[in-house]
Amino acid sequence: MNLQLQATMPSSEKHPSRVPMWQGVKVSYTIIAACLFPIAIGGYWAYGHMIPSGGMLQAFFRFQAGNVSSFVIGMTCLFVVVNALSSFQIYAMPMFDHIESKYTSRFKKPLPWWLRAVTRAVFGFSCFFFGIAIPFLGSIAGLVGGIALPVPMAYPCFMWLKIKKPKTYSPMWWLNWFLGLLGMGLSAILIAAGIYVIIDTGIEVSFFKPH
Repeated sequence: MNLQLQATMPSSEKHPSRVPMWQGVKVSYTIIAACLFPIAIGGYWAYGHMIPSGGMLQAFFRFQAGNVSSFVIGMTCLFVVVNALSSFQIYAMPMFDHIESKYTSRFKKPLPWWLRAVTRAVFGFSCFFFGIAIPFLGSIAGLVGGIALPVPMAYPCFMWLKIKKPKTYSPMWWLNWFLGLLGMGLSAILIAAGIYVIIDTGIEVSFFKPH
């Protein structure tokens, strides 16, 4: 998403787009951390190991539903809906861009606004359909996350080493190798943990029967 935003910004040798983009990334991730860390810390402080597999929202309804007003419950649900709608647009943006690039390269013209709306609606419906049809995918989410972890946490470091070719044994050389290997190590740990959880708890395979 950050690369897509940067691609739309004007850039030159005197005023490269990476400078304001880096500032925007720092500000945005600071805001994200300010929102997520208090929830994680406060949730663990309040519920500890009693947090169910459904996460903070399920814990809130299980332990606090009878102690808070309907207004607070309604606002909580509203924020969850807004977060889900917003995050889906962000995470689906690469697929939207891929669809538009395929159309543009084939027909040699930009995608009309109405067709863009149709393709995005169809893609969203497809994701919703598969989520309902295969509800047990959450059971293997840890394993899938471990497999995909090197993409954001390890590959960029190795790509930087391959492209920039820093001096061997220089601080940046050591740093990127350390971070890349750390990402691969975390991926291996998550994969092992995901396999262990699947073996220990099992997978309840059910189609079109969401819990």
